[in-house]
Amino acid sequence: MRKKMNLSACSRNEKGLTLVELMIALSVGLVLFAGVIAVFIGMRTTTAETSSYGELQENGRFAISVLTEDILRQGFWGDFGGLNLSGVTVTAPAIANDCVGGGINNASLPLGLGDFRDIWGQTVVPGSPDPLGCFGAVANTQTRVNSDIIQLKRAISQPIAPANLNADDVYFYANLGDGTIFSNNVLPPLIPNGRYWQYQHHVYYVRERNVGDETVPVLMQGRLVNRRMNFTPIIDGIEIIRFMYGVDVNDDGNVDSYLNAASVSENAWDDRILTIKMYVLARNIRPDRKYTNTNIYQLGDLAFPVNDNFRRLLFSSTVTLYNNGVTNF
Repeated sequence: MRKKMNLSACSRNEKGLTLVELMIALSVGLVLFAGVIAVFIGMRTTTAETSSYGELQENGRFAISVLTEDILRQGFWGDFGGLNLSGVTVTAPAIANDCVGGGINNASLPLGLGDFRDIWGQTVVPGSPDPLGCFGAVANTQTRVNSDIIQLKRAISQPIAPANLNADDVYFYANLGDGTIFSNNVLPPLIPNGRYWQYQHHVYYVRERNVGDETVPVLMQGRLVNRRMNFTPIIDGIEIIRFMYGVDVNDDGNVDSYLNAASVSENAWDDRILTIKMYVLARNIRPDRKYTNTNIYQLGDLAFPVNDNFRRLLFSSTVTLYNNGVTNF
């Protein structure tokens, strides 16, 4: 005969969690959960900062690379061995929206007077947002004050076969001792052993533009295209560009001092600049409200203090103007 199980005794031996034990378990769980959340937030913040500085690195290095490549080739005129282009024949039509820098001979194409400047710079100051006269209507409100402008002129490095000349472009046709500037709709007389090189005029400056709900500084590039100076934003997040010009004062082939654009003499612009120190300040496109930036960035002789929520990185490089060094001897 089977024995009956004593259910009441079994029930008395089964125990649940007391209120104290439940509270302790919940407390331990909350501590562990808070730790996990803290780790997650920390990782997320670190990831955001890493991504932010990665963006700054990419934009700043790209800007330095673009400017370096252009400055290195400033003053290259193919086979032409003359010291200056002021004496060459120009049969190209006038350049639309031309950028005209300081001096008597500093437009896109050379004039028959004074030395032709193939490099020139200026710092944008209040009240003069478009010193070259080619930035357009938005210049009055969007050109960055205290940032520099630089213009560079040269021939593009590869010669062009006559069959590949474009009717809308400007070219330099030259041999060692003679040269002429023309567009393909006005072909020049033949030059013995002459070769064709596309003529280029570049201008760089910084302006602000609207990107979504943010106002973003951007590096602008002006290019001579279809006999017109056209401007295009090329790198977002570039806040200031600054150049210090290495000037050979006594014509001995060595840099005697580095000067800002406003301090370079009229004569020095023509043929005495041998090197350029460039400074590029890159800024994030969007602010980080959890970060406060109160740094002072030193761009050559310019101290640039900030007090906002943007991360920034400062880049610098020195470029030798080899073509200027050769023509100085």
